[in-house]
Amino acid sequence: MRPIQDAFPLLETPKKIFITTHHKPDGDAIGSMLGLYHYLVKKGHKVTPVSPCEIPDFLAWMPGVNVMLDYEAQQQESLAALKSADLIFCLDFNDYNRTKHLEQPLAEATQPKILLDHHLFPKPVWDYGTSLPEKSSTCEMVYDFINQCGDNALIDLDIAACLYTGLMTDTGSFKFPITSAAVHLMAADLKSRGLDHTRIHEEVYDSWSENRMRFLGYVLIERMEVFKKYNSALITLSRKDMNMFNIQSGDSEGLVNYPLSISGIKFATLITERTDEVKMSFRSKGDFDVSSFARNYFEGGGHFNASGGRSKTSLTETIVYFKKILSDIHPK
Repeated sequence: MRPIQDAFPLLETPKKIFITTHHKPDGDAIGSMLGLYHYLVKKGHKVTPVSPCEIPDFLAWMPGVNVMLDYEAQQQESLAALKSADLIFCLDFNDYNRTKHLEQPLAEATQPKILLDHHLFPKPVWDYGTSLPEKSSTCEMVYDFINQCGDNALIDLDIAACLYTGLMTDTGSFKFPITSAAVHLMAADLKSRGLDHTRIHEEVYDSWSENRMRFLGYVLIERMEVFKKYNSALITLSRKDMNMFNIQSGDSEGLVNYPLSISGIKFATLITERTDEVKMSFRSKGDFDVSSFARNYFEGGGHFNASGGRSKTSLTETIVYFKKILSDIHPK
């Protein structure tokens, strides 16, 4: 993969550009994609942002959502945009399989592909780009990209709102260890342009449905197990649980973080039964590397303190296997 600066000449004349991100996108995925979209449009490019699937309701307010395509609902239009593109930007993922149904079309596309990502061990499939795990978010990297292009002055309130969303969500509202001085300087720069950070926080964190609030109470009472001996906690969600509360896309976002608020808990896991597989989210505090844990046991990966994985066995079998592993690794 060539340095991202080598791709700058490709952007000197108007291009058709396709941008995508990972399946089940979060604030950083959509924020980085739409932030880059607004910037490239201002530079004169024709840009199509495509989410691999439906986005969570708490991100529906974001500027640019109305022009974004949902691959699962608008496959024909999405593939047409991919086919006609001159360049492809891939944001916030390090392997085509993170896009699920878009994996094969992306792999078969012959146009130059540019990566902006902050996950460990990117696959060597991109032509240009950068992957910096020390960065807080892909939104921070899009901000850096705009500055590297000498275009800080082009950051308007739409771009600022998109980039701040990912910066805020991927740093846990600026509490995670990955929150560097550069993160605060970026936030200050966006604020200096008139950004309303309070509204963004309210849109993301204070716009729950009644069902989602009741679902949270149910989960913490009925579906959370605490293993103090192992400084760990586990939340398990079946499809029956999700259907009982009519859970929508994104309603389980952040659940995995709640057990880490319990004194002594250093490792939290969320196991969710999906239609075609069992998904897993891992979070930790301190020195327990959940990225290595995910890679070693659950075909996953991610960041040191925040990672994901999957299991091809049933929900029950996955839970039994996880508990067996827990007694072996004993997070401290």
